[in-house]
Amino acid sequence: MTIPTEVVGSLPRPTALQQAFADYDAGKISKEDLVKEQDKAAEDSVVSMIQTGETFVTDGEQRSSSFATYPIVDTLGGKGLSSNLKADGQYFAIFDDGHHRQLPRLVSGPFKYTTYAYQNFEKSKPYGGSHPMKSAVIAPSMLYLLYPLAGEVEGYPKEKFVEDLVAECEKDIRGCFAAGAKRVSIDFTEGRLASKNDPRNPWTGAQLLKAFIDLNNKVLDRFTPEERKDIGIHTCPGGDCDSVHSSEVDYHELLPSLFEMNAGYFLIQLASEKDKTKVYKEIGETIRKDAKGVKQVAFIGVINPLNPEVETPEQVCAALVEAAKYIPTDQLGATDDCGFSPFSIDLKPKHGSPDFARDVAFQKIANRVKGAKLASEKLGI
Repeated sequence: MTIPTEVVGSLPRPTALQQAFADYDAGKISKEDLVKEQDKAAEDSVVSMIQTGETFVTDGEQRSSSFATYPIVDTLGGKGLSSNLKADGQYFAIFDDGHHRQLPRLVSGPFKYTTYAYQNFEKSKPYGGSHPMKSAVIAPSMLYLLYPLAGEVEGYPKEKFVEDLVAECEKDIRGCFAAGAKRVSIDFTEGRLASKNDPRNPWTGAQLLKAFIDLNNKVLDRFTPEERKDIGIHTCPGGDCDSVHSSEVDYHELLPSLFEMNAGYFLIQLASEKDKTKVYKEIGETIRKDAKGVKQVAFIGVINPLNPEVETPEQVCAALVEAAKYIPTDQLGATDDCGFSPFSIDLKPKHGSPDFARDVAFQKIANRVKGAKLASEKLGI
């Protein structure tokens, strides 16, 4: 056994696919032409990630219009917002560089997904052959923000919305497993943001962290301990346009609440954290050995996707050896701080072309895998 590793999920889209999305939005190419480019990028993502030695590979979410809103929009270019949603919802996040991301607003029930993560996974599964693959899904706590914080949607009480939301998220996860995914991770970037209390963004001051944890557990508790061993939670302070939304929030505000979720493992941003040792200690003190029948594993971030400099295997090894002083080695893993799509979000990214960004991402993943093996040898695992 070696220290396990796992990718978060997304990868930069190649130049050709980004151009195809732009051309499709402009009406210059057909839906079929866009799908061809998506298929090509997804296949290259799977094949290239297998070559890095990654345990569970993904298609890099090349078909998703957004990690957060894929369930409620057409994945082809992000078009086709569900008819019971309006575009004027609340901000999800205001990033440090001033840009923001806004969610739609639910105006009627019932709430149903229009697109499921497993539908995209099914298309990419053949590219992996017999290699294990994973999928990422959005947390119900993110989609909870579609419902107005104040007031009620006429004829659709919040309790009914939550019931429908939990059922849809469960369906998404079960669909991924049924399609052949060996692991499913839930994106929970709103966790740390919930403790920011940003006056520009009302929901962050609404003390929603406990509500988020409880809501996510409503989904997790629908799965057996054996199933939950392979369901993870990803947390980070955001990563969009080379900017973050909540890195100044002390991890103590999120821990130990994070481990109150009955997931089997956690993908935790740490490579870009200023005081890593402090967080390692708190993880070791709060991670659970028995979360309703599951021993939790903390995959610590040892790769920073927002930095174009490629970490060496030795640097990865050093971080894991340090973390092992505080986190039991049978509950320790290695991951990336975030998905890699923020590293290249348009045709003129900060750090070079999208194709260059993809090459860097694969180098970083490969070195994480090598570094985990080095650390395992040093620790005698």
